[in-house]
Amino acid sequence: MDSPISVDENGLKIKPEKMEKEKLYHCIFKEKAMLIFKDSQDVMNCYEIEEKDLVEKIKNISDNDDLEKLFDDYLHEQDLKN
Repeated sequence: MDSPISVDENGLKIKPEKMEKEKLYHCIFKEKAMLIFKDSQDVMNCYEIEEKDLVEKIKNISDNDDLEKLFDDYLHEQDLKN
């Protein structure tokens, strides 16, 4: 199956019709991590992360479960939850 997210020199290309609902997708573009999420109502949510240390960690992630764990750990470290 083709990935719903692709990157080339012109930018990010998203195919929402190929995205699963409630699943987090990610890619790297121009040294920034791009996070894309389609919620249960088909609303697209896109986030851009510029923090170098976090982007480097995201670059090494291939599995979405690992990506979610990375963010849980990050939020815990930064004491950003609650």
